[in-house]
Amino acid sequence: MIYIRTESEIAKLKESNRINYLTLLKLGNLIEPGITTRELDAIAESFIRSEGGRPAFKGYNGFPASICASINEEVVHGIPSDRIIQDGDIIGIDVGVEKDGYYGDAAMTFAVGKITDAAQRLMDATRESLYKGIEKAILGNRLSDIGHAVQKHVEGFGYSVVRTLVGHGIGEHLHEEPEVPNFGVAGKGPLLKPGMVLAIEPMVNIGGHRVVTDSDGWTVRTADRSLSAHFEHSIVITEDGPFIMGDNIEKGETEYYGKRKIY
Repeated sequence: MIYIRTESEIAKLKESNRINYLTLLKLGNLIEPGITTRELDAIAESFIRSEGGRPAFKGYNGFPASICASINEEVVHGIPSDRIIQDGDIIGIDVGVEKDGYYGDAAMTFAVGKITDAAQRLMDATRESLYKGIEKAILGNRLSDIGHAVQKHVEGFGYSVVRTLVGHGIGEHLHEEPEVPNFGVAGKGPLLKPGMVLAIEPMVNIGGHRVVTDSDGWTVRTADRSLSAHFEHSIVITEDGPFIMGDNIEKGETEYYGKRKIY
């Protein structure tokens, strides 16, 4: 079942996503060589709780932390640890928040210190592909139009979209129908309607699209050990177009690669 959310539900979703987004901005300003992913996790949990939320990932299907921290060839679901982030790394941070029974979910990939031009191009292309997908989340389009736009943009750079992991609906549960692939033929799947809430999240590899899961049961990395980047927004489809939830913070949408402002 694909839920159509009411105005009151959307207001709650916006609040969860506001906390989520501010958490990512806070972490982005702290990411630098020498900090551990466990330290970032503790900071995230403390901030989320201070805002009246609950870390949605912690305990979800047994996941042991509040954020996913995935470095370099790790695609998603990296478990925070005492690993020290190094100059030249890129790190994907995925955060989930639950407040008042509704969920937020978003992710960004950050540069650590000075990164290679190849890594920067991957991050830029992945982030751009997210917005290409969001642009297609309009009335009258079909679900596959989102993934088709993502795939077309990414493959134009010679990169690969991960196939075995996809975006999803979000609301009273962290993962709801429908699945939102980042690839596919346009014009397929359900019609997009006002009140649908989707988490769109391109996961893009410099090399091939195949991935493997580590023995910890969580960490997903590229099979060929090429770099990977991940960006995600939760959006609601409206009569006026897609609305990025989390974009209701005081100064509008602001994103960072570490301490370097994009907007």
